[in-house]
Amino acid sequence: MSVLERWQGQVLAVFRIVVGFLFATHGAAALFGVLGSKQVEALLWPGWWAAAIQFVGGALVMVGFGTRYAALLCSGSMAYAYFTVHQADALLPVQNGGEKAALFCFAFLLIAFLGSGTWALEQLRESKQQEARQLAAATE
Repeated sequence: MSVLERWQGQVLAVFRIVVGFLFATHGAAALFGVLGSKQVEALLWPGWWAAAIQFVGGALVMVGFGTRYAALLCSGSMAYAYFTVHQADALLPVQNGGEKAALFCFAFLLIAFLGSGTWALEQLRESKQQEARQLAAATE
């Protein structure tokens, strides 16, 4: 096993945590008007809903709870943002300012397919369920 394969779960977890954190802070800035951003009006389509997905989805991905589903939702929201907001201005992301949307879209798509890696809340749940199965099998 090479060094790169040996640390794959941990590197994936760091990637998940960083991407989730960046996305959640982006959503928090818009939802709460913090970090130098202007607060979006509550329930306004699509801005408030996008910010809510960013904040909640990013936080779920960051802590590793419902990671695959949250990442898929975040990826889809960024694809929607790219094609409805940025694509209208120009074809390429460098021309239309959609680099962040495109990068977030594909980063979350990768997380959705690869999973959470190590250091995730869902790993704790799985290990507790596995311990319960082992205990039940041992008592039979």
